[in-house]
Amino acid sequence: MSVYIEQLGRGPDLVLLHGWGLNGAVWQEVIPYLQQHYRLHLVDLPGFGHSRDMVMSKYDLSALSETVLAELPPQFHVLGWSMGGLLALRMALDHPARIQRLILTASSPCFLQQTDWPGIRAEVLAGFNALLQQDTRKTIERFLAIQSMGSATAKEDIRRLKQGLQLRPDAMPIALSAGLDLLQSVDLRAQLSQLQCPVLGLYGRLDSLVPVAAVTQIESLIPDCCSVVFAQAAHTPFISHAQQFALELQTFLG
Repeated sequence: MSVYIEQLGRGPDLVLLHGWGLNGAVWQEVIPYLQQHYRLHLVDLPGFGHSRDMVMSKYDLSALSETVLAELPPQFHVLGWSMGGLLALRMALDHPARIQRLILTASSPCFLQQTDWPGIRAEVLAGFNALLQQDTRKTIERFLAIQSMGSATAKEDIRRLKQGLQLRPDAMPIALSAGLDLLQSVDLRAQLSQLQCPVLGLYGRLDSLVPVAAVTQIESLIPDCCSVVFAQAAHTPFISHAQQFALELQTFLG
C-alpha cells in the first residue's frame, strides 16, 4: 500500500503535510486560495486518514520522510504544519536538492519545552499519551481544543478541524502514539544551520503549543528565514486567517 495523496490544482508543486491526529482534509479552508496557483499534494501520513492501514515497521522521522518522499515529485515546495513541520524539516535536511522552498506553519524544530527553549511541557505530552491509551477520540478532541485556545474564532476553528477529521478514516492508535513520541523526542535545532532552501515561518501569537517566544529563536538558527506572526491566530492560522495565510504563502513562493 502506498501513501494516499490527493492532487488538486495546476502550477508549481506544493506538498502539504498535516499535523498530529489530523489528515489531509485539514487544509479545506485554504485550498480555494491555493489551487488556482499551485498543484497541491495533500498527504495523508502513514496511519492517518486514507493511509490509515499503511503499517510502518519503524515509525521514526527519517523512515517517515523516506516513505512519503518516495511518492512525491522530483522537486517541490513543502508546507508542514505542526508535526508535519518536523517531517518537512527532515526532508529538507536529508534531500536538499528536492526541496525548493520550505514553509513551517505553527511548527518548531523542538516541541518539548527545555530550560532554554519555549515549548510544550513534558507533563502535558505525557498526559496526552496516557489518555490516548484509554480514549483515542477524547484525546484528539482535547488536542483540537488546545490548538484553537485563545483565538477569537476558537469555536469555529474547532468545528472546522473536526469537520476535516470526519471526512476521512480515523487514525490508527499506533500512529497516534508514535506521533506523540516524535513531538516529545525530536530535536532538530542543531541541524537547522544546514538548511539550504529559503524558509518561511507562519505562526499564531496566541499559540500555546508553539509559543511566540520561540519564533525569534527559530529564525536565528536558520540561515535564510523570515517569519510572519498572525496577531489573532492560535495553532491553526490557515483556518482562522485562510486568505491572509494564502497571500503570505504566495508572496514567499513568488
